[in-house]
Amino acid sequence: MAGLILACDFGGTKLSAAVVEAAALAQPEPAWRGHLRRFSPPGADAQTDMAMMMALGRELLVGERPSRIGISFGGPVDYKSGLVRLSHHVPGWENVPIQQLFAAEFGAPVAVDNDANVAALGEYRFGAGRGVADLLYVTVSTGVGGGWILGGRPYRGATGMAGEIGHTVVDPGGPTCLCGKRGCVERLASGPYMARDVALALGMPLDDVSGKLVAEWAEQGVETAVTILERGARGLGVGLGNAANLLNPSRMVLGGGVTKSGPRWWQLVRQTARETALPEVPFDILPAQLGDDAPLWGAVALTLL
Repeated sequence: MAGLILACDFGGTKLSAAVVEAAALAQPEPAWRGHLRRFSPPGADAQTDMAMMMALGRELLVGERPSRIGISFGGPVDYKSGLVRLSHHVPGWENVPIQQLFAAEFGAPVAVDNDANVAALGEYRFGAGRGVADLLYVTVSTGVGGGWILGGRPYRGATGMAGEIGHTVVDPGGPTCLCGKRGCVERLASGPYMARDVALALGMPLDDVSGKLVAEWAEQGVETAVTILERGARGLGVGLGNAANLLNPSRMVLGGGVTKSGPRWWQLVRQTARETALPEVPFDILPAQLGDDAPLWGAVALTLL
């Protein structure tokens, strides 16, 4: 494959784009030829973000035409039709034909998928998932989402909803999640929910506590923070162990801000996952390698399928 590949990542508040030379993908550690990131302005909608992303693409391409375009989108996507179903964070994305619009703008074939599937593909092809055929990627951050690689290819499920490990119930008597169920992995393990629970327990304003602060307090030995952080690690571990029993991936890769919570967090996640899974189900759990660029590298990999 010759030419340039344009990769785009639509986040809830952040837009990222990068360009890589197709020939560079043969190297062990390919590098971007160019990389740009912008924050969406207040009150942005689908049209705003689309225009900004196309502008980023034109700036990176400097008049050249890409050979292919890969797009990661933070919300439900119909992979086959290239249609964005909606965004939970940005208005106006209902049933937007993003694949068609980018193909018309840049004159190149376009592949688009949701960000969890794309990030899984990125780690599989360029990051911590190299060398395995079956992989579960999980991001633990503002929410908890996941993507599957099975037999070397993304597995999306019947309607593209495979990988929703964040809404796996691990404590039926636990606190209520935004989705309406009780004791979801996301309700126990995501940064904002842990911050909320610590703030309420300490009688503090919700805006004064963040997931990062919970991790810092836990490291300092603040009992409430330790309890909430460890509860989240165990909840995630139960979800991972159940996923291991169900589909038997050889590796699970964890990314997102909460994974920076320290060695005790990692120990509890791994230990609980191992205790939950059957002894006959082997797997390892590794930190993601690509960081914020996982969806961009995944978008590149998406164009190679």
